[in-house]
Amino acid sequence: MNAITNVRHLSPAAAADAAAGAALHIEPLAGRIGAVVHGVSLSGALEPALFAQIKAALLQHRVIFFRGQQHLDDASHQAFGRLFGEIEAHPTVPAPDGTAFLELNSQHGGRADSWHTDVTFKAVFPKVCVLRAVTLPGHGGDTVWANTVAAYESLPAPLQQLAEQLWAVHGNDYDYAENFRQNTTASQSETQGRASYRKVFTSKTIESEQPLVHVHAETGEKALLLGHFAKRIKGLRSNESAALLQLFHERIVRLENTVRWHWQPGDVAIWDNRATQHYAINDYADAHRVMRRVTVTGDVATAVDGRTSVDLTVREPAAA
Repeated sequence: MNAITNVRHLSPAAAADAAAGAALHIEPLAGRIGAVVHGVSLSGALEPALFAQIKAALLQHRVIFFRGQQHLDDASHQAFGRLFGEIEAHPTVPAPDGTAFLELNSQHGGRADSWHTDVTFKAVFPKVCVLRAVTLPGHGGDTVWANTVAAYESLPAPLQQLAEQLWAVHGNDYDYAENFRQNTTASQSETQGRASYRKVFTSKTIESEQPLVHVHAETGEKALLLGHFAKRIKGLRSNESAALLQLFHERIVRLENTVRWHWQPGDVAIWDNRATQHYAINDYADAHRVMRRVTVTGDVATAVDGRTSVDLTVREPAAA
């Protein structure tokens, strides 16, 4: 295990905080993304210097994991999330009573088994997400993350230049169940749950226009901004759009850019939603899996040329 020493992504004041006090122990998991943070009990009352180290680790490793956080309940989970900024509920999926969580409950169709960056159908999409395991299946149910900064940086220069000129329309009407309509192994309860979940998820259509390459608001790095909410590339024919979306998608999810996490009771994962995509593996049949996510409000994405995301959502007329 290594002590965290890289705080180059933080402001001078935050870097000073991160360097103060005892260093956290960080165990990198893969070459380009992911690390386990040891020796900390998460709460909303962490000392500023300790939280600064956690934030530095997040910006460096993109997704960080904490074992043994069984002490967290709904209130303390949300309080910890607020250290990163204002937290928000999902725009269409109702939160459990008295909370701002997005709950992914497999019995109600909550199986996020497609590559995505969270809530990019909103022009202002989340910057950080904090996920807590509540109920886990006996086996399966891992989650995989991909580093979208590394994906951009590994593109050949001509593809970088092309990507920087492109914009995509993102929408929340993606169908998680699409890949399972011809899947005879999916149970009736899973199929019904997916249909019910999608009805809630798309109860209001939300769309945005996002740059294919955006500049990270804190680190200044360039990252690809895609995922399954990206419906089409602006200004291209449907076949051209599909080909380019597939090309860049395959670059993002190359195994070299990924890390896979095997959940245990009490685990917490935090990811930088501006620099990652993720995929919840659906390999646990009808076993029960429940995860709760705190979502931290972000900013509009900024393209290389300085333009920012555009809200395309059609507003409902005001009541008379």
